Amino acid sequence: MARARESRRPDRVLWWPRTALVATVLIALVAASLVWGVRGLGAWLVVEDPLAPAQAVVALGGELPFRAMEAASIYRQGWTSEVWLTRPPQDPGDAALRQLGVQVPNEEVYNRAVLERLGVPVAAIRVLSRPAQNTAQEVQVIAEELQRVGGGQVILVTSKPHSRRVRATWRALIGEDAIVRYATSDPYNAHQWWRHTGDVLAVSREVFGLLNVWAGFPVRPASAGL
Repeated sequence: MARARESRRPDRVLWWPRTALVATVLIALVAASLVWGVRGLGAWLVVEDPLAPAQAVVALGGELPFRAMEAASIYRQGWTSEVWLTRPPQDPGDAALRQLGVQVPNEEVYNRAVLERLGVPVAAIRVLSRPAQNTAQEVQVIAEELQRVGGGQVILVTSKPHSRRVRATWRALIGEDAIVRYATSDPYNAHQWWRHTGDVLAVSREVFGLLNVWAGFPVRPASAGL
């Protein structure tokens, strides 16, 4: 009987190392998947559609001067005859500065200057009249203007990490596809985004923004609208 017990002990001793080995392998696989997911997330946010003739190319607000630079390049290539600029609502801080006699140019002033410097004629540049506070409002303003001028295709220029959310927002609100392009000079590092504070903030913002789009825009800006 004692011999039988002794003969079973090696199997029990080996069982624990095997379990530990399996657990270690599983943990390594999970860790590798997480690392791959983190690395791939930055690149997943970046999308781009083939260029095609369009009614206008629109430089969305933000990321001066890269979006306007890309819009100018697309215009010079002959894909469109107009460049549209969106504009944000008046910033309370800028309004306070103006009251103090400090002149603060609006964002569209800089974008217009960039376009003109890069060869876009003044007559081809149009600033959309209604201000937009966020991406969803920008999409609505652009779609309204597009309908006003008779419809057609539009090219939306944004930054690299923002491109997937722009596409998703247009589809969710308009139900059609627009041509989404990103600014090639945008310094965003899609493959090592976690190394730079600006890129980390951009990825965090875009992931939250996409979740908001997919959920039907439950989170809204302080003003009316989406």
